[in-house]
Amino acid sequence: MIIFLVVIITILLCIIYFQYAVHRHRSTNLEYIRQKINSIVDNNSSEKLLVFTEDKELIPILIEINKLLDHNQRIIGDYAKTKIAMKRMLSNSSHDLKTYLTVVLGYIETIKLDDNITSEERWGLLSKLENKTNEVLELINKFFDLAKIESGDKDIPLTRINMNEVCRKNVLDFYDILTNKGFEVIIDIPESNIYSLGNEEALDRIINNLISNSIKYGYEGMVLGFSLRSDENYVYVEVWDKGKGISEIHKDRIFERMYTLEDSRNKLYQGSGLGLTITKRLAEKLEGEISLDSKPYERTSFIVKLKRITY
Repeated sequence: MIIFLVVIITILLCIIYFQYAVHRHRSTNLEYIRQKINSIVDNNSSEKLLVFTEDKELIPILIEINKLLDHNQRIIGDYAKTKIAMKRMLSNSSHDLKTYLTVVLGYIETIKLDDNITSEERWGLLSKLENKTNEVLELINKFFDLAKIESGDKDIPLTRINMNEVCRKNVLDFYDILTNKGFEVIIDIPESNIYSLGNEEALDRIINNLISNSIKYGYEGMVLGFSLRSDENYVYVEVWDKGKGISEIHKDRIFERMYTLEDSRNKLYQGSGLGLTITKRLAEKLEGEISLDSKPYERTSFIVKLKRITY
């Protein structure tokens, strides 16, 4: 009987020691995890938690912590990119506004001080002054529009939209301008109605921006195409041209704030750099996306992809 009790006590002591060892090992791991997380956060490091353990309860926690660290790094990276973009936008916008206002002041000074200009020349300068002032207003309005979209202050309710009607209306608005400029216009809008999740005002702005962009930068090809198509799940609006196009090195950055191809010393591509950024943000607000594919002088196309509604 005594031997039996000794055996039982020995087994119990072994179990207690084993549990103590497991608890101590887990405590050590938890303390290491705490210190490592503090170090990663304090140093803004991209490290991950590496803990060698067979603790089945601790392993899934480590996996989720690493997912959280990945998410945190993405947020930090996005914030850094946004900060750089905002600095760039402020710098470029200050330069643009200064340039516009310098020209405006030059016109005003000429009109005010030059007594020898004729009435016709004066009206010509006033016309140029009006155009430059409108360009300043357009630039400022784009800043406000982008700020409202990105801050969520601009309400964009989503409803069922007849894409055929929206596309026809916007193409017709530009048709006379295109033909007067000598563009060949190729339109492919199907007879049967296609519906998508969207917002008519936002879609008008998106299509308007893309067509204006093709006219401004794709004029060398003298062709502008517009198509509407769909598959089972999505609707695709494509605006394309045969102009100079966009090289591979610029394709990934063309939708960034204030990024224009002027950065590459190409004076044909000057502008505020906000039109395509606004277009992308609006597409995202419609739960869609926009993509670019470009082969210079063959086909440069912007494709807006939206969710299709079949009822």
